[in-house]
Amino acid sequence: MTGHDYVSEADRALEETYEEPMTLAAYVDRIFENPQIASHASKYLLEAIEAAGTRTVVEEGEEKERYRFFDDPHNDGEHAILGNTEVLNGFVDDLRSIAAGRAKDEKIIWFEGPTATGKSELKRCLVNGLREYSKTPEGRRYTVEWNISTAEGSDRGLSYGSDTAGASEDQNWYESPVQAHPLSVFPEDVREDLLEQLNGELDDHVPIQVDAQLDPFSREAYDFLEERYRREGEDALFSAITDESHLRVKNYVVDTGQGVGVLHSEDDGPPKERLVGSWMHGMLQELDSRGRKNPQAFSYDGVLSQGNGVLTIVEDAAQHADLLQKLLNVPDEQSVKLDKGIGMDVDSQLLIISNPDLEAQLNQHSDRNGMDPLKALKRRLDKHRFGYLTNLSLETELIRRELTNETNVWEAESYDELADRIRAPVRVTVKDRDGETRVQEFAPHAIEAAALYAVVTRLDEENLPNGLDLVDKALIYDQGFLQEGDSRREKDEFDFDDDGNDGDHGIPVTYTRDRLAELLQTDRDRHHADLSVEDIVMPRDVLNAMVEGLIDAPVFSTGERSEFENRVVPVKNYIYDQQESDVIEAIMHDKRVDEETVAEYVEHVYAWETDEPLYNDRGERVEPDPLTMKLFEIEHLGRFSEAEYDGNRPRESVRNFRREKVITSLNRHAWEHRDEDFSVEDVDLTAIPVIKTVLESHDWDDVERTFEDFDPRQWSDPPSGTETAAVKENTIDTMVDLFGYSKASAELTSRHVMGQVSYRWD
Repeated sequence: MTGHDYVSEADRALEETYEEPMTLAAYVDRIFENPQIASHASKYLLEAIEAAGTRTVVEEGEEKERYRFFDDPHNDGEHAILGNTEVLNGFVDDLRSIAAGRAKDEKIIWFEGPTATGKSELKRCLVNGLREYSKTPEGRRYTVEWNISTAEGSDRGLSYGSDTAGASEDQNWYESPVQAHPLSVFPEDVREDLLEQLNGELDDHVPIQVDAQLDPFSREAYDFLEERYRREGEDALFSAITDESHLRVKNYVVDTGQGVGVLHSEDDGPPKERLVGSWMHGMLQELDSRGRKNPQAFSYDGVLSQGNGVLTIVEDAAQHADLLQKLLNVPDEQSVKLDKGIGMDVDSQLLIISNPDLEAQLNQHSDRNGMDPLKALKRRLDKHRFGYLTNLSLETELIRRELTNETNVWEAESYDELADRIRAPVRVTVKDRDGETRVQEFAPHAIEAAALYAVVTRLDEENLPNGLDLVDKALIYDQGFLQEGDSRREKDEFDFDDDGNDGDHGIPVTYTRDRLAELLQTDRDRHHADLSVEDIVMPRDVLNAMVEGLIDAPVFSTGERSEFENRVVPVKNYIYDQQESDVIEAIMHDKRVDEETVAEYVEHVYAWETDEPLYNDRGERVEPDPLTMKLFEIEHLGRFSEAEYDGNRPRESVRNFRREKVITSLNRHAWEHRDEDFSVEDVDLTAIPVIKTVLESHDWDDVERTFEDFDPRQWSDPPSGTETAAVKENTIDTMVDLFGYSKASAELTSRHVMGQVSYRWD
């Protein structure tokens, strides 16, 4: 594309975003065609969230419906809020109640949580989502603009304090500085009738509410025009005031400062200035209005003024605790004052964000019981608590975001697909001390190790079910189940304490990010004749660095350091098991059982148990072959020996295995597909746990049986021409081609695994 093409593309984008201004009557006709463009603030925010749709996620082992709005889809996921779906759903439920005026309309929504839990992302996600939604036809947001210079004989202009003399007609249009709702122009009784008819036609349980009067700036224009035309004896007074030469309805793009007010921690000034704005004293005399202050001399740069119409956010609210009591009556009365005699109606959804320190401030007088001066404020705050992520996949995704420019939100058809992303390597280009760039690789399972360790530090080990450790709990939370050999146990089979403290404390992602960043600049004492093994960060490097850094990290207490150090061992064991599995599967990759052989076994077992007919390739009915089943069970499953058969006939242990492990799974599949013509050929073999094991995993016994001359003690430098050398070459190639390793990380991982195996090799 040329530069001209990009300019043309930008023209089209703006053309789709903005409309030509319309008359007030045209706007009214428009809202009867599309009522939601007239929605009040909380309803508009709710509609923006719902418009993005939902998706199903698994968090803490349970399926939940998540609003895609919080994935920041309009911004390619850059500020997606990972996890905390239940908290966000509670927020949307509250919005629904507030928008409908059901009991919670006086509430101020409060998001609280420790550092690095996604609270700042929430603010960015809300701003991004509302901005992009307001660019869509169904999400258009409208306000009014005025021009009083067109009043016949007028020698007065409407402005924000600037001299309008000599200005063209188009330059004398001034938008309401606080995004006034177009329906606020109508007299109250007319507006009530209009809304009654509009809501009567509205197919929605949340009615549209517009209770606000014109803002002071617009009221100044309205009053001037009303006085002018009344003196002239105009009969159709409202029509004259709102004539298209004086009043236009225009759409605007919601953004920070226009529909979204954000008060940052560093903002200062008197309370009223932070809330609604300040008087511009140099203009007060120039714009004196009948002996009082003229609202045109007001800045309207306070958080409520900017957020009028959509959303008001107080960020790091503990820094603005003095303002919270000033906000008490805003949700109730929906009004604030610029000055003693000048009030302004406000329609904005109030939302405050804080760390836990705000709660400590609010509870400073709690021992005074009914005399607590902050009790009224606390009653109006509706708290939603963000916690640290307790899902391995989400924490892995978050760490990758911190290290790279990846922003896409992970969505997967199955957990196997998600597992591949969890274990995947990360390659980062860094500049060394000599100014040269080099690629550093976090080996497969390295980011997984960091994420799993962080999650394990956040889990409550009280009431942990017997036989489980915190790694098991983490896996159940992420998958929704735990695979134990041939058995799969669902999350609801475990008695976890739902009132536990999961996610309340632990290692924050910022600590993990910093440790990983330091590893990228650390010299590693590793050498290889042909491979750049010094550029590989292994999982054990990551875990060691995270534990060693605890002692100097001021964010952790002494008790936390001791607790977190003790939790690293099961993580190391789990990650080693994953590395070991990769190496074994790479060694045995060419020796895997083909699905045709597995399918033949399953069909024979099914026929053996149910007397269902079995046919050969020529269509002839045949009996299930006991030798076929026996050989598969001994050689491929490795579950039985010759002693457990009487000739080819299975003894009781084999018969029980076939019924409990194979037939039960087939029957479950048949039941789930009972409305269809069930056939064993239709079964996904990987749905049978014991068969999935055959297809996807091996052990060292399989390796030893397959490669009789293999010796893991020779792995580091196997003699040329030996079976060990041939196995190693094929294994490294397979790890690179199929499992995402580089040759250097495959070399280090396989060496590590073989070093452990050598001690127990016969």
